[in-house]
Amino acid sequence: MLSAFINSLKIPALKQRIVFTLGLIFVARIGANIPLPGLDSTPLQTFFAERTAQSGSSLLGLYNMFTGGALLNGAVCALGIMPYISASIIMQLMTAVFPGLARLQQEGEIGRQKLVQYGRYLTVLICFIQGLLLLLALAKAPGKLFPGFDIQEYGPIVIIDHVWFLFNSTIFLTAGTTLLMWLGEQITQRGIGNGVSLLITIGILSDLPAAFITLVNLFTAPVGETARLTLPEDVLMLFLLFLTTAGIVAVTQAQRKISVHYAKRVVGRKIYGGQTSFIPLKVNYSGVMPVIFASALLMFPQQIFSQLGAITGLRFLSDFAALLTYGSWFYYTTYSLLILAFSYFWVSIMFKPIQIAEDLKKNGGYIPGVRPGEPTAKFLDFVMTRLTLAGAIFLTIIAVFPAIVTTLYRIIPYQVTIFFGGTGMLITVGVLLDTMRQVETYLLQRHYDGFLKKGRIRGRSTKRVQPLLDTAEIKQLGFKFWAPVFLLLFTGIIAWILREF
Repeated sequence: MLSAFINSLKIPALKQRIVFTLGLIFVARIGANIPLPGLDSTPLQTFFAERTAQSGSSLLGLYNMFTGGALLNGAVCALGIMPYISASIIMQLMTAVFPGLARLQQEGEIGRQKLVQYGRYLTVLICFIQGLLLLLALAKAPGKLFPGFDIQEYGPIVIIDHVWFLFNSTIFLTAGTTLLMWLGEQITQRGIGNGVSLLITIGILSDLPAAFITLVNLFTAPVGETARLTLPEDVLMLFLLFLTTAGIVAVTQAQRKISVHYAKRVVGRKIYGGQTSFIPLKVNYSGVMPVIFASALLMFPQQIFSQLGAITGLRFLSDFAALLTYGSWFYYTTYSLLILAFSYFWVSIMFKPIQIAEDLKKNGGYIPGVRPGEPTAKFLDFVMTRLTLAGAIFLTIIAVFPAIVTTLYRIIPYQVTIFFGGTGMLITVGVLLDTMRQVETYLLQRHYDGFLKKGRIRGRSTKRVQPLLDTAEIKQLGFKFWAPVFLLLFTGIIAWILREF
């Protein structure tokens, strides 16, 4: 595996892409540490530290994780790349709803470029609105945005004239997200991996060394003075980290392969078809999107009902807001149900069994034992429905696992538990696997061994329908999971160095 990293630098084209990617990531991390003029981030950081210690995760913590700490730093990139992600999701949903956008998507490369351009315009609009509302909340009424936050206790956040601050900071925030959007597109085109996903991953991993140091300090703390972890508990924490990473890698790559046969066709003097292929149906087809939707949807009602209870004095509103607080049984139950619901919602929008069945019928393909046309669509929908249930259960376990760790060991801070599962870990492992696939493609083209001689990441063809996880993949799980773990730690160290710079 180490030789694969060395071989990556021996290929000029791959080396150039890697250096280009690291350079743009360096620029992005600088933008996450340049503060906005006239903003003091110390009160916000103090509030976040105290709130995290009391109640764990929050909407502020979730968004700060996606921005790589830029939000709490009050940086020009405080909005992060999330407005661009939101615009992309909105455009995908609108494409499924509006026939005009759907036709534009089917026009080929020109149509897709127009949709991307519309997404960029929408990103700028979202940045302007979101940035202005965030700055207004920080400048005028932070107590209403964050219940229990006393501005007089921590000191003022905005230290210059509010009108001038709102004007120039809104421009800075919009420009910062636009810069990140451009950097992500350049990494995708000229670098290695998906640029937008890499920027989010680097931001998440920037806290990995600090989390490791915190865990070491809990182990080395003097006996009797502060809460500490014993040696078996520390070993258990490392084992859970490896186990979580291995589980995410296994299920992320797991897929059901539907065998497809193509009938022979004679066109002139040539014979086409007569081949066997497969349709890969991923177990976790919806990815991390259900977890993001469920987390965001649960955060806002808690804030709204808490405010309504404080304003109206109605106790049942405050009690209901307390039920939605992170750590309660009602929160975890609702969270799990929302993940299940959003998993099926996302698959219903993105997975098109009728279109797949029509394409197979036009190309002379059929699934053995299933008639072409509508029966094929029903069969694909039947299989995907059951795969989605397995993927949704997996997402629920991974999303709730950090809360379980916090419940069992309350002395472990939120900064550490986020690496035992949840949204950040799902994104990180998925992005690193995708980046490794691209690097391995270059290595194999130049006749180098990939990251793994056994259990390589690249797909395998088959002539029969495979089970959910075949025996060979289960046996190779130990080999397949070491490379992502090593790459995760290595990338985290680089992200921490860039952050400290």
